[in-house]
Amino acid sequence: MSHAQNSVCEEAAYSVRVDNRGPVNNQAWGDINITHQYNNYSNGDNAGHRRLLEWISSTDYPAQQSDIIKRRQEGTGQWFLDAPEVATWLSEPQATLFCPGIPGAGKTMVAAIAIDYLLKSVHRSSNGVAYVYCNYKAREEQDASQMLAAILKQLVQAQPSLVEPVEQLHEKHAGKGTRPSPGEVFSVLRDVIARYSTVYIIVDALDECQDSNGTRRQFLAKLRDLQAVRDVRLMATSRFIPEIVDAFNEVPKLEVQASKEDVKRFVAGQIYRLPRCIRHNAALQEMVQERIVEVVDGMFLLARLHTDSLLDKRTAKDVKSTLAKLSKGSAALEEAYKEAIQRIEGQLIGDYELAKRVLSWIMYAKRPLTTAEMRCALAVEPDEAELDPEHIPDIEDLLSVCAGLVVVDEESAVIRLVHHTTQEYFELIQDTWDPGAQLHIASTCLTYLSFSIFKTGSCSSDEEFEERLQESQFLDYAAKHWGEHATTVEDHICELACSFLSHKELVSCAAQVLLRMKDTYPKYSQEYPKDSTGLHLTARFGLLTVLEALLLNQVRKTALVLERRDGYGQTPLYLAAQHGHQRMVKLLLDKGADVNAQGGSYGNALYAASVKGHEQVVKLLLDKGADVDARSYLYGNALYGASEGGHKQVVKLLLDKGADTVR
Repeated sequence: MSHAQNSVCEEAAYSVRVDNRGPVNNQAWGDINITHQYNNYSNGDNAGHRRLLEWISSTDYPAQQSDIIKRRQEGTGQWFLDAPEVATWLSEPQATLFCPGIPGAGKTMVAAIAIDYLLKSVHRSSNGVAYVYCNYKAREEQDASQMLAAILKQLVQAQPSLVEPVEQLHEKHAGKGTRPSPGEVFSVLRDVIARYSTVYIIVDALDECQDSNGTRRQFLAKLRDLQAVRDVRLMATSRFIPEIVDAFNEVPKLEVQASKEDVKRFVAGQIYRLPRCIRHNAALQEMVQERIVEVVDGMFLLARLHTDSLLDKRTAKDVKSTLAKLSKGSAALEEAYKEAIQRIEGQLIGDYELAKRVLSWIMYAKRPLTTAEMRCALAVEPDEAELDPEHIPDIEDLLSVCAGLVVVDEESAVIRLVHHTTQEYFELIQDTWDPGAQLHIASTCLTYLSFSIFKTGSCSSDEEFEERLQESQFLDYAAKHWGEHATTVEDHICELACSFLSHKELVSCAAQVLLRMKDTYPKYSQEYPKDSTGLHLTARFGLLTVLEALLLNQVRKTALVLERRDGYGQTPLYLAAQHGHQRMVKLLLDKGADVNAQGGSYGNALYAASVKGHEQVVKLLLDKGADVDARSYLYGNALYGASEGGHKQVVKLLLDKGADTVR
């Protein structure tokens, strides 16, 4: 693909920055020798300071704050700032304020209003403000350690002179390619907070923070530990989730519910978007406002959906008829979504198909997509080796066909569903709405990764690598997530996957994007396990059918390819164990993989599985003869790794197998 063709993807209506490439890979990949140093952060080295903060956390919550507060209708939310509960929270040391609310009540906007107020009124050298926007689409990058790191980043950004403890943490880990533990991040955060008189921390949408692995409980526990020793004032929003409500049962509460005045202001602010018959009829405008206020029962989201339902009404009679039918009560939100789907399905077939693709991409995406990524993804055509610039849709068209269910955050250029409940609704209807979505997405990723432009293999410099990512804006997503989409449709994409995975240069290109370290130091693009093969990627994603097919093509060399090591000494078995793919581990062992093969930063498959807490994989490896006391290159035995990771069941399993407690 030519430079000109690829550059079309950069012409989104909303600018896309280079750093909007989604979550980075923070994983340790072996004995990485990083010799660069950051110097003079507090002496004016702004670029070095930014790189250091990016190393501690790549999350950009300030960009999200900017996007959210821009959508505030003037005058709304003042009730919250005027509430006595808020006044108490602002004035009392170590205070906590819990703000629950029903879905769509405007909790995120309330959080943004609180943050905006703090940044403008109390934020000074002695007071710090930090915040976290939990997001159901970003759960992988929102573990307790990373959320604490994001808070740390914001506090150091506000006071660059406080960077020294972060420098020390970086010096400890950068040379080994490892990431700080939650305890280390907490310790540095505590030291930084000690330099402030008061720190305000706002956490939005706690209900969207995963708790299946204890993340939410651990995060809240750490925040309360900070409160116990420093003047940290915590505010949190959430749905009425019993476990979360119970966690705040002894602190002041202020329920978030859109007031009638705020809803009316909001609807009035949307009149300019509505058809001419409403814009030029003051009485009809008043009727629209009064009726929507009447039916939404404190839900801003429902007010927005009902307003959008008027966009295609061209006469006063049609408007009045629609207003009379507006749903209210407990099922109102579901009815509003059903009506939006009906409007989408009632469009011309081309618009309907486009809307279906856009909504499915957003719903199934493993992380938030930028507008440029979405446009490129939609432009990929089956069996083509490059993008056709004439096939790339305009972002405004994507929004216009989706009946108000899709919005764009301008600051971060992310295209997303209008609300978390929209995702939940589509999950309920996904089997009938677009049953072929996962196959289409997996095929699109593999087709893109197989483009001719990537057959030159990996890039040899940071500059070349950055240029590739800028010109090929869907590459980051496709390389990192194709395997996750493929797991549900393996049988249908096996041939396409094998074609890609059998091409050495294509695999090299994808591996560099997938496995590189964070871009915070010179030559970062070269710090990844070179010599990764299709088999390594397949094992990493746990694709059983694809692995069988790849081995079938190399039946005479099965033993050889199973023990093939990448640039960090990792075998396919090691990667499968590290990522917890029990069935893949069993398949590789059944095919003859060496259970005690040495290699990788953790030394062997048993240690890799133990340190990650994959209990069933550990049991399988032990049953297949893994040496319980085999040592890693950098650490001790698997028992040490499981203990460090806090995986009690794995520790018990290893002790039962006679693991040496001294090593």
